[in-house]
Amino acid sequence: MDGSVVLHVLDLVGIFVFGITGALVGVRKKLDVFGIQVLALVTGLGGGFLRDVLIGATPPAALQDWRYLVVPVVAGLLTFFLHPRIGRVERLVNIFDAAGLALFCVTGAVKATSYGLSPLPAALLGTISGIGGGVIRDILSGRVPVVLRSEIYATPAFLGAGIVVVAAALDYEELWVPVTAAVICFLIRLIAIRRGWNAPLPR
Repeated sequence: MDGSVVLHVLDLVGIFVFGITGALVGVRKKLDVFGIQVLALVTGLGGGFLRDVLIGATPPAALQDWRYLVVPVVAGLLTFFLHPRIGRVERLVNIFDAAGLALFCVTGAVKATSYGLSPLPAALLGTISGIGGGVIRDILSGRVPVVLRSEIYATPAFLGAGIVVVAAALDYEELWVPVTAAVICFLIRLIAIRRGWNAPLPR
């Protein structure tokens, strides 16, 4: 499969799963259908907007391809009508958020390297792509952004993006590299949640 097609598919999947996290947060906050859709849109598209603006890919992909706008809307509607009982929402938010983080850190890094960024800036941009939508979601819903808490969050995103950019620097562009990087980021994030791994706090 062509690399650009893979990037596009992963981007849309990432938007979908992040859209679900935004909608689930809206459900937990007891927002109406419009509020849930807003959170789904900004969560699904926020990281991609930041990524595209920072690398000069303007107008952002979400404004050029109708699928980028439809996917989070569909995610929001599905969540609105099919969400589980409220007691299980937080667990699902964490799972989908980890999936979105993993997918976006990889696609962000891949796109950054394709625009000629060197490895470190590309890895940082991949990280920003992963955390951007969640930060906007949390601010709009009145929560302290996850990345600003003590939880291990940005670190797995940076690791996943780092794997991609190192492979690109070595001219190794096999499909399994971004897939493996996304899986590693996803698993580390879930393990961190389960085991309560935290970043150091001031004494």
